[in-house]
Amino acid sequence: MTEPRLALWAGPECTVNRVGDEYIDQLECTGFAGRLDDIDRLASLGIERMRFPLLWERTAPGALEEADWSWPDERLARLRALGVAPIVGLLHHGSGPRHTDLLDPEFPDKLAAYAAAVAQRYPWVDAYTPVNEPLTTARFAGLYGLWYPHGRDDKSFVRALLNQVRGTVLAMQAIRRVNPAAQLVQTDDLGFTSSTGPLAYQARFDNTRRWLGFDLLFGRVTRSHPLWRYLRANGATAAELQALVDRPCPPDIVGINSYVTSERFLDHRLAHYPPELHGGNRRHRYADTEAARVCGTPIGGFAARLREAHERYRCALAITEVHMGCTREEQLRWLRDAWDAANTVRAEGVDLRGLTVWAAFGACDWDSLLTRRQGHYEPGLWDVRSPEPRLTALGELARQLGRGEAFDHPALDSPGWWQREVRLVYPVHGEAEHKPVQGRPLLITGATGTLGRAFARMCELRGLPHHLLRREEMDIADPASVAAALARWQPWALVNTAGYVRVDDAEADERQWRENALGPAVLAAECARAGVRLLTFSSDLVFGGDQSSPYEEHDAARPLNAYGRAKLAGERDALARWPQALVVRTAAFFGPWDVHNFVSQGLARLQRDEPWIAAHDQVVSPTYVPDLVQAALDLLVDGERGVWHLANDGAVSWAEFACRAAEAAGMRTAGVRPEPAAALRQRAPRPSFSALGSARGQLMPTLDAALERYVEAWRATG
Repeated sequence: MTEPRLALWAGPECTVNRVGDEYIDQLECTGFAGRLDDIDRLASLGIERMRFPLLWERTAPGALEEADWSWPDERLARLRALGVAPIVGLLHHGSGPRHTDLLDPEFPDKLAAYAAAVAQRYPWVDAYTPVNEPLTTARFAGLYGLWYPHGRDDKSFVRALLNQVRGTVLAMQAIRRVNPAAQLVQTDDLGFTSSTGPLAYQARFDNTRRWLGFDLLFGRVTRSHPLWRYLRANGATAAELQALVDRPCPPDIVGINSYVTSERFLDHRLAHYPPELHGGNRRHRYADTEAARVCGTPIGGFAARLREAHERYRCALAITEVHMGCTREEQLRWLRDAWDAANTVRAEGVDLRGLTVWAAFGACDWDSLLTRRQGHYEPGLWDVRSPEPRLTALGELARQLGRGEAFDHPALDSPGWWQREVRLVYPVHGEAEHKPVQGRPLLITGATGTLGRAFARMCELRGLPHHLLRREEMDIADPASVAAALARWQPWALVNTAGYVRVDDAEADERQWRENALGPAVLAAECARAGVRLLTFSSDLVFGGDQSSPYEEHDAARPLNAYGRAKLAGERDALARWPQALVVRTAAFFGPWDVHNFVSQGLARLQRDEPWIAAHDQVVSPTYVPDLVQAALDLLVDGERGVWHLANDGAVSWAEFACRAAEAAGMRTAGVRPEPAAALRQRAPRPSFSALGSARGQLMPTLDAALERYVEAWRATG
């Protein structure tokens, strides 16, 4: 009899954590809180279970009798109608409502009272995670001081952990009084720590501690447990520990979470690392960094963690979070690796019930570990920056896995960054092992241009095989040349960055039509014949400046100059010949790898005490080249098509742009000299307003954020 295939589960990132007096609610940040049809989106993946956030702070922020059940009522009913079973979570990296916290002696009983109310209202729910990742939360809130109640000592850590574990036990007792068959699906991060020789004792402690939440629930923390003395020395009473031994609450399913950043390396050689990684204990100072960045042997990942958990507990397991905040192809590779690992250990006899695609609608501000509200968004299976959540290539991969279908994306041919040589940024510990970049390439035209070189640089970083083509290797306006290049390199996609860029000269130079209009049309026709994806670029200068709000993709194009007319003809002809093509309109490049752009030249003038002359009556949307390339590559990997606007979020005159760049660089703006465009002797007429917005999704960071990163790179290069 054939064993059932691995079940796909899913869940939205749902942390509601508190920093000081402020709560950061991921369900609000990603919009999941307001979209009932997200339940249908998740069900469309073919999932069997959903980790459902019925969170204490959201449902009953005050007195329990005043709880508002309308939100979970509607969504759980929809899940039930769709045939998707929930795993209900009550607390997710949180500290509860304002009337309690993780150090409150009454916290366990209060959580249990909420759990009882949930079970009574939804007696049919058969699986619960009362507290997500109790050990991880105790570390962040009780040991590191990052989350409320901001403890920074072992006693706070121990109490926060025991309160969460005791709360889980009492919650499950309350739930099982209503539904005796209810299962406990207990999650935690099981990242492994390795170290240099002198710090082996600390690595052993960390690797023992990571099991502590599970060990307590399984009733394993007896007097012989390696951490019994540590717990007792830091406030745990013998009676409360013994109570967990006498009346354990073993999980029915142990949920394994693991991230690249979970795997740590401790190094006593501080000189190898920047000061921000320095830390230590009472015995040694050491650096604590991601193991992937220094260890020669790649991280063990899910396969290693699952085998460890199976060996330790011999119970049913699940992978309860698979997510990576990274570029799209790396997200695909991480999910692929997790799925492969899961099926490998299942074949070895591990009882693995499901794999959970996590952060389905993305996550916000995890780059600061939720300590600052900055609006930093990481897409997931859907990208919520569009008017409606937009399914990404990651979502399509999840859907194929859920349906048991094969999924073939060229980006999956290469290994993830955690397996490539690029991962190693510090002196290597041990013999370096890495996998090569391989697979069908991207072809990139425009070898001598700023944008072409930027794409090649980013493809190198992202592990995307590529060829950066010179004109003699492929003439974009010659069908035979294009067909020959496609036949030779067999690419999965072609990125066209070639073109005539001198706007004023284009007024009198007929060559610009060949490069800007005919070239994209030829490329599209040949790519259509070969079934190759195409990304080509257009300009804000297709617009005539006849409106005062940023132009969106659907707005009428009325170019004022020859360059704009050619660009418009190029994008229209390209889409007519290959409707699957992706056309990106953008504007006003600046970047760290080009000394000839507006900002680089202007800052150089200010350094020489020369005036920086800029038009004050032409409004544009400046575009930071690294942001543009990253966003465009993500769209290409997603298989997006049609016209997209990609520019940093912000509409400024050239003079205002110059002032903001000068301020970001710490220079006086007095050197910026605003002039009317008429005084700049521009041969080609320009629109007075050509700022770009997007009706399809604002994927680019703000202009101020881009300028900060530009200045950082500019200073680093002297």
